[in-house]
Amino acid sequence: MCATCGCGADGGTRVIDLRGEVPAAAHDHHDHDHGGGRHTHAPQPAAGTETLVLEERVLARNDALAERNRGWLEARGIIAVNLMSSPGSGKTTLLERTVRQLGTDTEVCVVEGDQETTFDADRIKAAGAPVLQINTGAGCHLDASMIRTALHTLAPASGVILIENVGNLVCPAMFDLGEDCRVLIMSVTEGADKPLKYPHIFASATLILLNKIDLLPYVDFDVARFERDVTVVNPAAQVLPVSAIRGDGLDAWRDWLIQRSRSISGRPVGPSPAVGG
Repeated sequence: MCATCGCGADGGTRVIDLRGEVPAAAHDHHDHDHGGGRHTHAPQPAAGTETLVLEERVLARNDALAERNRGWLEARGIIAVNLMSSPGSGKTTLLERTVRQLGTDTEVCVVEGDQETTFDADRIKAAGAPVLQINTGAGCHLDASMIRTALHTLAPASGVILIENVGNLVCPAMFDLGEDCRVLIMSVTEGADKPLKYPHIFASATLILLNKIDLLPYVDFDVARFERDVTVVNPAAQVLPVSAIRGDGLDAWRDWLIQRSRSISGRPVGPSPAVGG
């Protein structure tokens, strides 16, 4: 069991490009192989000491790989967007529409993270984007080693990589993937109290997409309270209300991605699009 987040090694990690399974890169997070063989838990001098050391090693290893991913992406002028959410936020539906909208403006590929199945990757493939599925087994998040495998398998030359992280509002906030930015997707069906209940993931986000606003007449969701609490946790984050089903806000979301991509690639950009609302 991983001391950092509690996910286990028994499920295994598989990287699938829908043409067949490819070998995953060494995933030290779950193996706990830190260069000197498999880690074993020796008697602890004090309660919690060994857990802290393991967590530091896991995160340090992940951060080093994330920096390598970031350098690989920057050298090619590619932006990677880490899309985080809880299950059921509408993330995959939003991705489908984003792929179709971006396809006419920039190259886009997708990394799908789920514990099992290729359901979401199949949907993205049908939408027209190159896609790689990462099944984490018992794992509850993607990490930099998995993304390193995905980058070398997809081998994009330019554009945008959209990474759909495993649905979870806790552990994905801890693991840097080498992404350019983090986008948190919340739906109005989840309740307006989430920024204060899950502050770490909100604090790490560059942009927050408030999805399913077409359901606002039918649910008890206080948009003003949500935006106020986001500001308490992360004053720099922007909140963009969207509806993946109806299409509200999706043009502004597409423009935000294009502007971000062009700023990285060195292509001329116009004024930053307003994403408030």
